[in-house]
Amino acid sequence: MARNSYQTLLNELEEDVLYLSELVAERVRFALDALEDKDERKAEEVIEGDHEINRIYLDLEQDCIDLLALQQPVASDLRFITASFKIITDLERIGDLATNLAQYAIDAENDVYTEVDIRRIGDAALDMVDQAMDAYESEDTELCHSVAERDDNIDTMCNEASQTIVRDLMSGSDFEGDGELDPEEFLVDVRRLLLTVRDLERIGDHAVNVAARTLYMIDNDDSLLF
Repeated sequence: MARNSYQTLLNELEEDVLYLSELVAERVRFALDALEDKDERKAEEVIEGDHEINRIYLDLEQDCIDLLALQQPVASDLRFITASFKIITDLERIGDLATNLAQYAIDAENDVYTEVDIRRIGDAALDMVDQAMDAYESEDTELCHSVAERDDNIDTMCNEASQTIVRDLMSGSDFEGDGELDPEEFLVDVRRLLLTVRDLERIGDHAVNVAARTLYMIDNDDSLLF
């Protein structure tokens, strides 16, 4: 009976981690929608919902601590609990980045460098998160490696976006083309766009972290951790 109860706790932990990932992914999608549509209502919904993500994260953190302290797991169970503990931290940080994106949507005054496809980058980063969580749920090592390999693509997209912005900013071509644009507002919006690109790249990095912890959980393989 005790063993059945322990296994139930492990199953519930996995279900709760997956629920947190779904909630975080939803918040990122809402933030991307808010950026694309200039939807302040949706952006505020993301910001106001951050406390729910934090609450679930803290509850899961305590669940992991209790399992480690009270059940004294070994081998694969120990790796599962410690990996889950690390993964929820990455998910909570992705939630924070979603909040950042939502705030950028509220703060943006003007569209600048519309050729930078923020939605494309954001969707690619979010797809990495979804794939990493699929690997966690199905214990699929190939998916773990696939997520890590896709990180180069996200980095390339983000680097190209940042270079486009900085190169054109240094040339002054975009600003000179619009005499009605206030210089201070323009620079603030450029900074906001660069921060948006940076935060999307970080979401991809957190997805790789999830994949790395999952690979360690499955096979005791730490090759993606370094």
